[in-house]
Amino acid sequence: MEDDIIVFKKIKFHNYDFAKLFSLINEGGYLVAPAASALTSINNDYKYYESLVNSDVAILDSGFFCILLRIFKGKKVTKFSGYLFLKNFLNLKFNKETKFFCIDPNLEESKANSLYLNAKNITNNKSYIAPAYNNKEIIDKYLLEEINKFQPKYIIINLGGGTQERLALYIKKNCSYKVSILCTGAAISFLTKKQAPINDLIDKLYLGWLVRTLYNPRKFLLRTIKSLSLINLFLKN
Repeated sequence: MEDDIIVFKKIKFHNYDFAKLFSLINEGGYLVAPAASALTSINNDYKYYESLVNSDVAILDSGFFCILLRIFKGKKVTKFSGYLFLKNFLNLKFNKETKFFCIDPNLEESKANSLYLNAKNITNNKSYIAPAYNNKEIIDKYLLEEINKFQPKYIIINLGGGTQERLALYIKKNCSYKVSILCTGAAISFLTKKQAPINDLIDKLYLGWLVRTLYNPRKFLLRTIKSLSLINLFLKN
């Protein structure tokens, strides 16, 4: 029998299907999908760790993490990646009045993401190109002004792990209303084809890390190697 909630170093991972995950986040709060390489830093990056602990929904994005849970904790879980969540989410039928707000890393990604949303009939959307945030503390009053002015129902943060989660916590604490925030990082880039060609089969077979490494070895080889230190985190826990 699978466990519904998996607690690892006080981070609550939700071992649910899409419908249940969506129902949990649809009324506000933020969802995180931490990669294995990002999870290795929770012992020495308190701000990042804090953002995971305070998340409303944490999903099991990492296949390696799921395997380690089975080996070290005897927990039978089902991987549910940020890619799969976002794909299911954007395939839902939304009213034309439903507002979306994307936080993107650069202008090129912003244009691609906007085109993809429009193709999904999500036309009431706005994008914001994030500045280079401080590693210690995130403060972006202009972003808050834009969000409070536009009043989106959903915010999709398409930034790197470690930054997007801290930004989500900042928004949640300072936003004038309850908004649903999805920290799915590069997931939208798989859908727009701006990054490695990930598909459902690759995701199901836990091979996303391999495809991304082959697609961009300079960027992802070190991340893959870093992920192995997650074993030490389990041994110490």
